[in-house]
Amino acid sequence: MLDRILGPLLILDDIANGRMHLAAIFVAPPGQSPGPVSTTDETVAPTELLHYDSAILYRARFSVPADAPSSYSWNGETYALASDLTGDLRLAYASCNGEEHGDMDRDEEERNVMWAHLADEHRRAPFALLLHGGDQVYADEATHGHPLSEDWPDKIPRDPLPHDIDDLRAHLRERFAERYIAQLKHPNYAWLVARVPALAQWDDHDICDGWGSLPRSRTYSPVGQCLFEVAKEATLAFQHGTIAGDLPARFDDPEGYHLGWQVSAPGLRLLGPDLRGERTRRQVMDDGGWRAVEAQAAVDFTGHTFVMSSVPLLGPRLSILEALMVLTPKMQKYEDDLRDQWQSRAHRDSWRRMLTLMMQMQEMDGQDVTILSGEIHLATRAEMAARNGQPLHQLVASGITHRPPPKAWARFLGALSRLGESPLQGHPIRIRRIPGQSLRYVADRNALVLERRGAEWHAVWHFETHGPSPALAI
Repeated sequence: MLDRILGPLLILDDIANGRMHLAAIFVAPPGQSPGPVSTTDETVAPTELLHYDSAILYRARFSVPADAPSSYSWNGETYALASDLTGDLRLAYASCNGEEHGDMDRDEEERNVMWAHLADEHRRAPFALLLHGGDQVYADEATHGHPLSEDWPDKIPRDPLPHDIDDLRAHLRERFAERYIAQLKHPNYAWLVARVPALAQWDDHDICDGWGSLPRSRTYSPVGQCLFEVAKEATLAFQHGTIAGDLPARFDDPEGYHLGWQVSAPGLRLLGPDLRGERTRRQVMDDGGWRAVEAQAAVDFTGHTFVMSSVPLLGPRLSILEALMVLTPKMQKYEDDLRDQWQSRAHRDSWRRMLTLMMQMQEMDGQDVTILSGEIHLATRAEMAARNGQPLHQLVASGITHRPPPKAWARFLGALSRLGESPLQGHPIRIRRIPGQSLRYVADRNALVLERRGAEWHAVWHFETHGPSPALAI
């Protein structure tokens, strides 16, 4: 039961005309409402954004200069912002914020230890932005407790009545809200997200495990479509601070059919294609998503472009493992996990298409490209050779709260990566070790810090037990 107002949760709407346009989200119990948000230029009263039975979301939109430090105030407290995007800056990247089973019952301090670490890092040297790379919540158990979805996705009713679907929608809406609200209650997380604007990209667990890689009989069923609609509503509200029909200017599709977005500042561009909303067992993106990525790849940009790929774009030859799993009855239940990957046999053409676009950007004069990925609950990095002699980098930071898989799995993936992979002729992919690590894949909860000093960018992984890695030039 919510007994107080939570927030502010700060989200970046857009960067335009030299200003950061922000949304501050508040979650209030019914009958309470948050007071105004103030800057040196304006005072804004939050307005209602979305209603749940247990809580009401409010939003206040305002802007601050994007070329100088700034602040805003709410409820008698002032929140400093590292909003100067023109010079030296730091970005944080995190993914996989939860676990498939029992996430709501975990010890709060143990679960959020890496969020506490990132809060300490911000106190030491502030972050300008917080990038959420997918699986911001693990909603897999949200389907429990209702007769239509209790056995999802194994068993679903073939033709449920409309009023039963309405009842399911009400059930799912409260379960999704419960998961987002639980995270906002953690003090270190709440302290951080009130001071660092967020940019998010969703992945399957923000909907359900394997969404888009499950059979069409599940995802296109009335129960599946209800689940997707509720998850998308919650994602827009809690991750993007908006609702359908009111998407900020950074989104590529104002109608929100896909949730790809892009923002840019001097020497910095961030691209977040939607790799989940249009996904099916045979496609990663539909025409709208591809048009958006192709348009961004054609932009003549000078500086560093970071492309968020919720599922790693550069990886080992998983098609071998996928074939073995299909042939092994006991392993077939994991087939959708491998179909989620770019390297799946079902997505081979899409993989080559996306890699070609990344090479197009990487080989432009004056532009460097780095892929940011999560999803695998391990940390690693990869490189893909480019014709201009500068490799395309991929940095994987996965498991901000998800506990790591066994180290044997990390060793197995490392051994698999030695086979190499070259989906584009003349552009081999190599899995590299993170500085200071002996294995190619690191089984330790982690987050990534990206830092620009002058014109140079460096990446540092922060591990729960290993501590920070030596800096990697990218």
